[in-house]
Amino acid sequence: MGLLDPPGFRRNRHGQVWMHLQQGERQLVAQLLDQLAELLAPPEPRQPVDPLEELVGIDPGAVRPADPALARLFPDAYTDPEAADEFRRFTQRDLRTGKLAHLELVRATLERKDPTRLSPDEADAWLRTLNDLRLTLGTRLAVSEDGPQPFLDLDEDDPRRGMYLVYDWLTYHQDRLVHALEKGAPR
Repeated sequence: MGLLDPPGFRRNRHGQVWMHLQQGERQLVAQLLDQLAELLAPPEPRQPVDPLEELVGIDPGAVRPADPALARLFPDAYTDPEAADEFRRFTQRDLRTGKLAHLELVRATLERKDPTRLSPDEADAWLRTLNDLRLTLGTRLAVSEDGPQPFLDLDEDDPRRGMYLVYDWLTYHQDRLVHALEKGAPR
């Protein structure tokens, strides 16, 4: 990557996906990952734990999350609440584990030197984690189709304005990564 390359993600002529983030950007992502990991932390298991449920990954306590951000990350699969809860019992634990695994893979790439070449699995983990971060921030901010102006009109010291700028920054990087991955996709 050259000095004039914009930050973010790109695919080189050899088909490799590269990430270019400055140290401050890497620190910001690391902080966001810490917050997302805390949000995604599994709840304490019910006692006693049923060995069969544990073995096959059934989560008997899985219910629609009260936190709107978690509800966005783990949406209902069905409009019928009973069917949605039943489906959630069989899937939420694996979904949570997968999100946390992607998050940790992203964290590992942040520790490598810049620019960083990403494997296909790492690029996929970045794409998924950027999406989870955007969904979480977007839900917390109640981002709508109104565009950025309501947030940009806020006072400079309003934390929602800063959060929106981070959301927008994540959107930019997610877009760059999608374009880098599309560039190398077979047609």
